[in-house]
Amino acid sequence: MGVQKNDERDDEFHQFVTAAWPRLLRTAFLLSGDRHTAEDLVQATLERSYVAWWRVSRADDRDAYVRRILLNEHARRFRRRLREQLVTAVPERPAEGGFGRVDDRAALLAALAALPPRQRQAVVLRYWEDLSESQVAAAMGCSVGTVKSQASKGVAKLRAVFLPAGVTRLGGAA
Repeated sequence: MGVQKNDERDDEFHQFVTAAWPRLLRTAFLLSGDRHTAEDLVQATLERSYVAWWRVSRADDRDAYVRRILLNEHARRFRRRLREQLVTAVPERPAEGGFGRVDDRAALLAALAALPPRQRQAVVLRYWEDLSESQVAAAMGCSVGTVKSQASKGVAKLRAVFLPAGVTRLGGAA
């Protein structure tokens, strides 16, 4: 009987991984700026998720639970290094998602990698993952106000890189 439960749990986890892998990999890539680091980050996240699958599987939103594990794992790795690595290479074939449509992905990824970690998390989750402010706040373990502030600062820094001097928004000058 215990074997049956383990087999069911493994099947359920396998189905979750199959569905969530592309999304987790895209998020990890945007957070880390490197394909290999992103794969390692997702692998570590899924290892932690499997160990705690009995909790994850009972969560109201499994994706949110695992996304939080991903952010925590990224933060843990970041704290271990004094300086975060900048983007080393852009994958030949970008992951599915909005950033694949940008003409100069390398410049965007480099600018994204230059953001402080909390700003990068807020921007990636809010605008690439299209999560609500409350979902981002839950994932980051902070208030909605902090999400708004960090996302605003991050977007402002990205705009400074991509918009000509004197232009504060697309379609107009300051």
